[in-house]
Amino acid sequence: MNTTIVEEPVSKLKHPGAVSAANHKVWVAKAAERPMVLETVDLGPFEAEDVEIAVEHCGLCHSDLSVLNNEWGISQYPAVLGHEVIGRVADVGPSAKGLKVGQRVGVGWNSGSCMHCHQCMSGDHHLCPQVQATIVGHRDGFASHIRTHWAWAIPLPEKLNLAEAGPLLCGGITVFAPLAMHAKPTDRVGIIGIGGLGHMAVKFAAAYGCDVTAFTSSESKFDEAKGFGANHVVSSKDSAGIKKLAGSFDLLISTVNVPLDWDAMIGALAPHGRLHIVDAVLEPIPVAAFSLIMGQRIVSGSPTGSPVAIETMLDFASRHNVTPQNEHFPMSNINEAFARLKSGKTRYRIVLDADF
Repeated sequence: MNTTIVEEPVSKLKHPGAVSAANHKVWVAKAAERPMVLETVDLGPFEAEDVEIAVEHCGLCHSDLSVLNNEWGISQYPAVLGHEVIGRVADVGPSAKGLKVGQRVGVGWNSGSCMHCHQCMSGDHHLCPQVQATIVGHRDGFASHIRTHWAWAIPLPEKLNLAEAGPLLCGGITVFAPLAMHAKPTDRVGIIGIGGLGHMAVKFAAAYGCDVTAFTSSESKFDEAKGFGANHVVSSKDSAGIKKLAGSFDLLISTVNVPLDWDAMIGALAPHGRLHIVDAVLEPIPVAAFSLIMGQRIVSGSPTGSPVAIETMLDFASRHNVTPQNEHFPMSNINEAFARLKSGKTRYRIVLDADF
């Protein structure tokens, strides 16, 4: 990670117009499962295609908790987490395109890509072999300022509720992408799991015009799911009830990271139906070949999305007033916010408001 802790204020600017390094504050995780501490950093050289952003809000995603605790085995410490960033452009490199100082932008799961490989040139920047994950090997959003490649600083629609929009930059695009790729407004769509991802998926699918069924293991969320736009709610623990829905769904989006009755879920797909995975299920998903073959069904998955896909999602959210349901904490209470997320009691996302 290109971050150096400094003990004395640094007054020399790295780039004309850049913020003094003495003003760059970050919340640092020194090791797995350790509380974060506030430190001052020198961001290093300001690259020609960089954009510097003064952070105003940053969503707290379950992926931040997973990386903090190295649950996926990819974490690098010291780590500065936070990848659902809302802020103002503070400085623009001489080769950066399309952005200006003072403009409001968002940064999500990725903060850079090579811009010349087949995937980038095809518009699939998020699939670039050299894509830069925002919170692995990179210093990001739980900070006063961040840097990113200009292409990954996404301009925000004027009508978007900026204080609430952070979770759209990761969770929102994660669930919007399969709808944009695989659903039609006339489709019957099921959302498995009504949590941080799932509640946004219900809102997007309802706004898109789909007939939406919410699957949740918590009866306390039945009414909330309908409030988000679900037409029907089913217990994800009721295998018998799910089997009664056999052949029903054009698309099922799974937003959970726990084992389910996968046979029942796949059986609930209509012919040509698709089960799409967007959360990191760490255990293998058993799939019976005949269940796929006889119905020409599909099991697939996807990560977040390209810069254009994120911009499209934000425009849709702005036009249809799709807003995550958030709890707010001042960023100075970041460790309390992580504890709240870990407790599983969050309804449904957390946003940290910068208070440096």
